[in-house]
Amino acid sequence: MGEISEVSEKYVKSILKPRNPDSRKGENGSVAVIGGGRLYHGAPFLTASSALRCGVDLLYLCVPQTITTAVRALSPNIIVIPRPDVKLTPGSVNKLLRWLPKVDSIVLGPGLGIQRTDGSCKLVQELSSNRVKVVLDADALRTDIVNKIQGKNAVITPHIGEFKRLFEIDLNISLDERIDAVKKMAAKNDITILLKSRVDIISDGTKVILNKTGSPAMTAGGTGDILSGIVAGLLAKGLDAFEAATLGAFFNGLAGEKVAETKGFHLLASDVIDEIPSIMMKFE
Repeated sequence: MGEISEVSEKYVKSILKPRNPDSRKGENGSVAVIGGGRLYHGAPFLTASSALRCGVDLLYLCVPQTITTAVRALSPNIIVIPRPDVKLTPGSVNKLLRWLPKVDSIVLGPGLGIQRTDGSCKLVQELSSNRVKVVLDADALRTDIVNKIQGKNAVITPHIGEFKRLFEIDLNISLDERIDAVKKMAAKNDITILLKSRVDIISDGTKVILNKTGSPAMTAGGTGDILSGIVAGLLAKGLDAFEAATLGAFFNGLAGEKVAETKGFHLLASDVIDEIPSIMMKFE
């Protein structure tokens, strides 16, 4: 299996680059988050907020028109684009592609709900073909959608159950066997996989790295949505898929650890978002 490394502070500092002091708005990354439905408006908002806290310049949140007013009321810092349909239909995607400005990365899936995948397939195929970096999470973790991003600069962020749904592999096995399975599926599908677990496993099919930051308190709903937002923010700022997935897992875990120091098992996902800037600033 080869030598397996672990994310370290030295590794993180070697990846992050300083911001150009002469940069202007839009040059430090733009992200679109596409998700939400009748039941879930919090998930895409948490993803959007965490991406914004990574230091990107522009954040577009694409949610169904029925929840647009509620989401807009949560923050003036996010540009909300109403989707005409609750479901992400091909017709809705055609309109969204016309309305959405050029972005560097997208997250698809948080709060989207179970639905047909034809619209999602069309969306990621169109955007990834235009060199937009893609993160798939939650309800976008479907085999036919993943097939559309093979060979692209893309990341998927499954937990153990979602990994089994995608690849029909049960990961209730030893850590070494789990690492081997993640690496093989990343290579087979030509994508970067960030497996969320007590020890996160990140692989692009060639390299493998483990992340051990985090807290048991991070079982709170929404922390996975935050992770996908951080990964998308780092992608938008110029990191490649493996780097963004690795640093995203590291920063998300450190932020959770920091909150747990004062709130223990009573933390909220929004508490973790508030810690992202102080965690990242140590490495910038």
